Amino acid sequence: MKVGACVVIGAVGLGLAGLVSCGQPDRGKPADPAAMPARPVSVARAQTRAIARTIGATGSLAAQEQATLSAKVAGRLERLEVDIGSELRQGDLVAQIEPRDYELGLQEAAAALAQARAALGLPIAGDDDRIELEQVTAVRQARAVLEEAAKNRERVQRLSGSGIASQSEVDTVEATYTVAAARYDSALEEARGRMATVAQRRAEFDLARKRLADASVRAPFDGAVQARPATIGEYVAVGVPIVRLVKTARLRLRLDVPERECARVRVGQVVQLHVEGDSRLYTGQIARLSPALDEQTRTLRVEADVPRQGSLRPGLFARAQIVVAEADPALTVPEKAVITFAGLEKVVVVEDGRAVEKVVSTGHRGPDWVEIVSGLSAGETVVLNPGGLRTGQRVARPEAEPN
Repeated sequence: MKVGACVVIGAVGLGLAGLVSCGQPDRGKPADPAAMPARPVSVARAQTRAIARTIGATGSLAAQEQATLSAKVAGRLERLEVDIGSELRQGDLVAQIEPRDYELGLQEAAAALAQARAALGLPIAGDDDRIELEQVTAVRQARAVLEEAAKNRERVQRLSGSGIASQSEVDTVEATYTVAAARYDSALEEARGRMATVAQRRAEFDLARKRLADASVRAPFDGAVQARPATIGEYVAVGVPIVRLVKTARLRLRLDVPERECARVRVGQVVQLHVEGDSRLYTGQIARLSPALDEQTRTLRVEADVPRQGSLRPGLFARAQIVVAEADPALTVPEKAVITFAGLEKVVVVEDGRAVEKVVSTGHRGPDWVEIVSGLSAGETVVLNPGGLRTGQRVARPEAEPN
């Protein structure tokens, strides 16, 4: 064999053929995709479907209502009817301050009120403190004296006009009338003072009765006891926490939505959420929006009402999706049609029986589909599992699979 000759070496057992040029083998050069054999592939068509548009946010669950219950009066804690986890109805007794001091105060106020009513001419017992000034005993007496003095003055003045009564008699009846009128005015003022005293004693009585009632701490709403910092027998001052009560029939999901997304959030939109350690998907509804963004974090505080169910409870961290559009048209392809290489997302489409690689931008993802935002048109045929397929390579495909 001559050195410069061209020789074909056949590898029959492997079914391969290698071409050697004059003198040197042509190694390392990639094969031409157009010359490669057709590759059987499975395909699907890019199609439009209605998908839900969502905004992701994180937040936490809080009780619908929560309150720290304390006594409005000071005293020793005599009874404590609840413990952590106790379920309460509105109005149920939670704690009782020793009431004896307040019972005595109420008795004292009741006695003072009865005394004031008697001085005004009212029955000792009763809730109606109204009385006409002219019905007060002292006023009626003063009025009778005034009317008698007026009649005497009128009679003497007539007799004086006839020359029968002297001037001294006229002066006497005038003075008597003036004194009677002054006594009548004084009786009216005294009656008004007694009426004011009755009103004061009534207020003191009502205050004493309220203090006695405030010695009993009651639940302001239906709920459960979260904490019980007080202990029976200790002296509690006004405002000292006795029980922390939470209402959890519904929960508040508090989310912080980024500034760029807040314009799309509306009251009434559905919220889907997950919590740590629970695979269930829970739903709620946007109920409240903050009127302003937080200047530090540039986020909008959003609150959703979520029915309490499953493992949901106040304090849990939640990951949520706010559904801003329930059926928005979007172009989608099967998930296994999208490949990622060097940070780029690509699909391989079939054009004229050959593979063509296209760079795409993706959006939302479903259980088995991916939204294509750009780079692809509806109706184009994409290859499923296109790994190793090269642009220009011929493909042999069956009928398109459903997307």
